[in-house]
Formats: sequence, C-alpha cells, structure tokens
Amino acid sequence: MEPFVSNVYFGDLVAGADEAGRGPLAGEVVAAAVILDPKNPVAGLADSKKLTEKKREALFVEIQHKALAYAVASASIEEIDQLNILHASMLAMSRAIQQLPVVAEHALIDGNRVPKDLTCSAEAVVKGDARHAAISAASILAKVTRDREIVKMAQQYPQYGFEKHKGYPTAQHLAAIKQYGITPIHRRTFGPVKKILEG
Repeated sequence: MEPFVSNVYFGDLVAGADEAGRGPLAGEVVAAAVILDPKNPVAGLADSKKLTEKKREALFVEIQHKALAYAVASASIEEIDQLNILHASMLAMSRAIQQLPVVAEHALIDGNRVPKDLTCSAEAVVKGDARHAAISAASILAKVTRDREIVKMAQQYPQYGFEKHKGYPTAQHLAAIKQYGITPIHRRTFGPVKKILEG
C-alpha cells in the first residue's frame, strides 16, 4: 500500500472526512470527520473496507481516544430520496466537519467533490482513505457507526438479514424485499426498491 501523504504543510488542524453507505438500499448515509493528533499517531490505519470488522472496531476506539477532534453525522433516508445519494453524502460530510469540537483549518474530502458551505478551505482527494491518515480514520468511524446502526435495524426487521449484508443489494436482501416488501428504512429512489414499488 502507498504510504500516507504527509499533511504537515496544512498545519495541524486538518480534518479528514469520509462517508459510509452510498451503495446500500437501506439505512442512512453516515459521515465522519477526524482531526488527528500528529504527536499521538494511530497505527494500522487503512481504507475501512480493507480492514476486518475486528480491526475496525479496535481502531474505532483508538481513534476516538487519540484524535484531537472527531464528529459523526448522517443524512436521513428521506434526505437521500429527496436530494439523491451524492448530495446526501456531501451533506453528511459537511455536517460532520461543522460539528467538530475544534475548528478545522483545512479539510481533506475522500472522493472527487467537496461539500458546499464549509467554513474552512477544502480539497477532494480521490482514494483519499488510502492516502491520508485522517481520511482513513474518518472512513473507519463512519463505517463502524453505520454498521452498528444497521445491525440495530436487523433486530427490528429480522427477516431481511441486515446484520449480514448491511443493507447492500445482495441476493438475500433482494429476495427478502420481494417476499416481505419494503420497510421504512429502505431508500425508495434506489433502483431495486423503486422497481418493486412500481411493480
């Protein structure tokens, strides 16, 4: 894996931001922003999707303990359906950055777009979760938070298997939608759900 790019030239208060949950058919999209402490680094950071669940859970705790500041925010299912998933993701990341208890001097955003209405300078970083430690940390906080939320939903809607697929369009999930219909946590504008609603 490429080494993380140093962010010293931005100053110390650099926030990394990332989201989790663009692809699922259900649940909110969750974003996190993290300002890491250069004097108290977190070892083992990587793109959250490349880490095991156990490793993500351990890093989740360590990031919260060692970071100078962090915040987690979301965009609702209604906002996803109203705005579309891209704009809802941007909104969630913007909320996370604005909710940081320490004001960031600069924000590094995973992807190729920057959210609007930020109070600091920002830049988009393609594959940023593999290039900047702060974005990687944000991706871990966002994914663990979202996974925990969707597992809670699995208890409410046990027949859908959310604890296994986390809302993604797996064969099991699609079969459950066809058999049981959609729930209030399904995104109505997403293709497979929309098709069932129209059918």
